[in-house]
Amino acid sequence: MAQLVPIEMVADAAVEDLLDQAFGRDRHARTAYRLRAGTRALPDLSFALVGDTGLLGSIQCWPVRFDGDDGISQPLVLVGPVAIAPAHQHGGLGRQLMQAMLSAADAQVLDLMLIGDPEYYGRFFGFTAGATGGWRLPGPVERHRLLARGATVPHGAGTLRPRVDVAAVA
Repeated sequence: MAQLVPIEMVADAAVEDLLDQAFGRDRHARTAYRLRAGTRALPDLSFALVGDTGLLGSIQCWPVRFDGDDGISQPLVLVGPVAIAPAHQHGGLGRQLMQAMLSAADAQVLDLMLIGDPEYYGRFFGFTAGATGGWRLPGPVERHRLLARGATVPHGAGTLRPRVDVAAVA
């Protein structure tokens, strides 16, 4: 049985190994990594699933901001990566991690964004690309995979950037 714990309770090396298994060692070149450069994962929104065999999955969230072309900046939380050990994929562990994170984020009324499968994240978690058409990122992205969720998600044009002035708390 998997136990949900704060990601801080898991060794960084174990999380990095899991991410390499799930996404490959070249994952650091991806746009999501550029977007969170220089930030620290938000501990109250980042979790791990640990079982008898060790780390089964993890989710991390990061502070970013949307700098609107209208001059208004707005904080957002970048969700991901969500990683499940290959031997444990397709068993609902990713959904369990997402639900834990969403419960914590909803309690704080946070606006979220991610880069991911629109059908999956839309159907199960309420993410859409409806507001993100004018968003710019520090790297390439398939527009339909740029998703957001929240009551005050910005709908205009602007640039997403790391929010490096945030302490490691949401």
